[in-house]
Amino acid sequence: MNAFNRLPGFVQTAAGRERDVLRLLPRVLVFGTLLLALPSLAARVFLGEGDAVEVSTRLQMVDILALGIALLHWTAVLTVAIAAFIVMVMKGPAYVADAYPLEDSEAPDSPDCRQPASC
Repeated sequence: MNAFNRLPGFVQTAAGRERDVLRLLPRVLVFGTLLLALPSLAARVFLGEGDAVEVSTRLQMVDILALGIALLHWTAVLTVAIAAFIVMVMKGPAYVADAYPLEDSEAPDSPDCRQPASC
């Protein structure tokens, strides 16, 4: 028995912008992360003078902020990837689940039964 039974007569929707988004996301992730690491690197170059404790405090603050924004960026990229994947799956072919008998209905053979009291 086939595990995936396609729905007969279903017309598959053409791929749209979600494929372009999924192809672009790895570059956005890498270049965005590198761009967000630049302030931390620049702080090491320009904030290297002064008292050691004060410089260390400033560098840690910049590092924490850069790491926090990078994590936010990764989360946003992951969220967009999940949304694009869901759209891609929803546009795919439709599948039929295995049929099962309807036993809890009072009149399963009458599809025109609109009022439950009259069935």
